[in-house]
Amino acid sequence: MARFTFRLPDIGEGIAEAEIVAWHVRVGERVEEDQQVADMMTDKATVEMESPVSGVVVALAGEVGDQVAIGSALMVVETDGDGAEGPAEEVIEAENPGVEEVAQPTVRAEPVEAPSSSSSEPQKEEQPFDKLRANGESVAAPHRHVLASPAVRARARDLGIDLASVKSDSDRVRHADLDAYLRYGQAQGYHAPHASRAREDVPVKVIGMRRRIAENMAASKRAIPHFTYVEEIDVTALEDMRGDLNANRGNRPKLTMLPFLIVAICRTIPAFPMINARYDDEAGLITRHGRVHLGMATQTDAGLMVPVIRDAQDRNVWQLASEIGRLAEAARTGKAKSEELSGSTLTVTSLGPLGGIATTPVINRPEVAIIGPNKIVERPIFVGDEIVRAKLMNLSISCDHRVVDGWDAASFVQALKKLLETPVLLFAD
Repeated sequence: MARFTFRLPDIGEGIAEAEIVAWHVRVGERVEEDQQVADMMTDKATVEMESPVSGVVVALAGEVGDQVAIGSALMVVETDGDGAEGPAEEVIEAENPGVEEVAQPTVRAEPVEAPSSSSSEPQKEEQPFDKLRANGESVAAPHRHVLASPAVRARARDLGIDLASVKSDSDRVRHADLDAYLRYGQAQGYHAPHASRAREDVPVKVIGMRRRIAENMAASKRAIPHFTYVEEIDVTALEDMRGDLNANRGNRPKLTMLPFLIVAICRTIPAFPMINARYDDEAGLITRHGRVHLGMATQTDAGLMVPVIRDAQDRNVWQLASEIGRLAEAARTGKAKSEELSGSTLTVTSLGPLGGIATTPVINRPEVAIIGPNKIVERPIFVGDEIVRAKLMNLSISCDHRVVDGWDAASFVQALKKLLETPVLLFAD
């Protein structure tokens, strides 16, 4: 028998460390070669780590939420073979659908000699990761493996919930089980709530996607002097056009307001290039992009993600609707690729029917603007001396005041307003 130290491989993109977001094995459990053992999160994507050997897990290098440096021990496995004749090195592949051409890192086997049986003194077995403990890091405790979908696991991870403590009536934990856990609390069981029963405080560790969102938003607000401009737009004619197109769409996807707004943005950008830009603070460089790679803020069970519609300026409303649906589904199911979650030049964020009267969205750094359409409401308005029924929508834009002046932001929105209120112009050459 020999012990194999599985070290966290270089998973590309210059990453120095990765966060443990899920363990799929426990100490004392047997693993097979190529079995998924952990999920590690980088700034770009979550990478599934697979065991390069078969054997019994001796130790794990941390708890969910801990950071592990590239090249440091992730897991120790007691292998089945003879350590003296084992291979000097093993090559593993970090399989990750979100990153193309992942580097093939080398992981070296490190056999550990067993204590001599001839010694008169009782030998204390060497414990893996003693140095990690000395540095204040902890080794993950064994836990019961629970069946759950990736979306449920991601949501539980961000909420700091151990799936092993969540009850379920089926063979796997579902979103409804998490809802019940959150509603009634572990200490009070899954009983109907009582008006006089006080609920206990529930500490939630900020890890995984929620930690990334917190870090990015805090950095954006610290570094960027935001200002927001809001304008009311009469979308009555646009909604009528949208209804007619949907009634005759055939097998094409149903159109929402978003594809029309994106077309309007792409037609307006050439006159306002400072809106479709990225600002490199350290280099003091503003890059005004010729192509519109539009970020689409999408709410998922794991948190807010921003998949990117590449070359939005080259797509019509039907193509945009199809791409919006595809990217939103990929983000919500955790199947979005790394390149689909980076490289945006401008972002649109919409809460749909929850859009409210107005929003003050936070800029997706290093971009310099973010656009937020709000919900459509029906109200009476004056047209000359007559009162007519109209469908109105407020449109918000937040800008980086270091790059975009208030006059330019207002002029940009007014140009959008003209196109959206006269939708035939969206399709005119």
